[in-house]
Amino acid sequence: MKLKPIVKAILLAHLAAGSLATHSVIAQSAEQVSQQVEEKGPNNGRLLKEQDLTVELAIFEDGMPPEFRVFATTSGSPIAPEDIDINVKLTRLGDGIDDINFYAENDYLRGDMEIYEPHSFAVTVTAKYNGKSYQWDYDNFEGRTLINSLIADKMQIITENVESQQFNETLAVFGTMTLAPNAVTHVSARFAGEVKELNVKLGQKVKKGQVLMTIESNESLQPYTLFAPIDGQVTKQNVTQGQQANAQTLLTISDTSKLVAELSVFPLDVQKVQVGAKVSLNITGLDAPIVAYITDSLFELNSDQAKVFRAEVDNRQGLLNAGQFFKAEIALDSYQVPLAVKADGLQSFRDFTVVYAKIGEQYEVRMLELGRKAGPWVEVLSGIPLGTEYVALNSYLIKADIEKSGASHDH
Repeated sequence: MKLKPIVKAILLAHLAAGSLATHSVIAQSAEQVSQQVEEKGPNNGRLLKEQDLTVELAIFEDGMPPEFRVFATTSGSPIAPEDIDINVKLTRLGDGIDDINFYAENDYLRGDMEIYEPHSFAVTVTAKYNGKSYQWDYDNFEGRTLINSLIADKMQIITENVESQQFNETLAVFGTMTLAPNAVTHVSARFAGEVKELNVKLGQKVKKGQVLMTIESNESLQPYTLFAPIDGQVTKQNVTQGQQANAQTLLTISDTSKLVAELSVFPLDVQKVQVGAKVSLNITGLDAPIVAYITDSLFELNSDQAKVFRAEVDNRQGLLNAGQFFKAEIALDSYQVPLAVKADGLQSFRDFTVVYAKIGEQYEVRMLELGRKAGPWVEVLSGIPLGTEYVALNSYLIKADIEKSGASHDH
């Protein structure tokens, strides 16, 4: 589904002008957070202060999975990590709460779990030191926006659910229709003579046993008759009435009820194609593909250095012609994958490929590890749970709104 040009222009103009900002409290929160986190500690972490206590909460991820580390001071003097208790709770959009405890390591406290992407959550930090309790709350949002449902409908934002899919891998090729090698019969005179009667003409369909012509022998002056040896169509005519018939081929009759689709497969893909594979032939002018199966392949490469695989095609209805070009899909493999998303929903976000999960009226990035592709689908190896609602079409509008809001990655 594509947006009408006028609707698209209006919506993009609204995005550029920031008119969706009134519907995007998340974007506003992100801007507030960016102002709050300007003060960084010596470890590039966020500084949380109350009275004489300062807690620096930093994410470490150089050469390792991201994790929190805490450095605490009182009145500017370091606190031994075993003397302070820290807990961090990360409330994620639609994904529950990560409850992180810490243990002493060297001169800091180290979190006991990985901080997986996206690093987008509401943060609650609690500390216990010298018999007193402290708490800080702040939002750390990225790749998130909120769009009113009515506006999302007008933007034609289409969602689907992450689900298992049957993958049918195919190979796109081109080819040409040809007559079967045993479908052509050449008709010649038994004895040299004059063609007295010619009962057929080029293009005419004939039945086996039908009278084709009468020839008067030059030697005996006796007439004899030539009959059609097969059902078929006159595809070549090399004689006319009154002409001498000698050793030449007079007529060629071709059985057009069955054609052969010759499929050109280039060297990199030859090993993927197997005899017996299903082929869907897309013929210009036909409403639906024609299904056939590969029967064999030719030894010699064609002029394009492609290997030719062949499939027999039923042409009893006479819809196809020898020499006709076509596009085809050769079936390579079929299998079930546990998780899959529509390729049209994929977008780039920092160094990741993402989709936008939809929770209520909020949309947020989900970083994906992707696997195989088949048709409109892409296999998901990790990054989003089964059943998650995500934007499958027009996701670029969500990306544009998030980039406009300035909700960026910030540690």
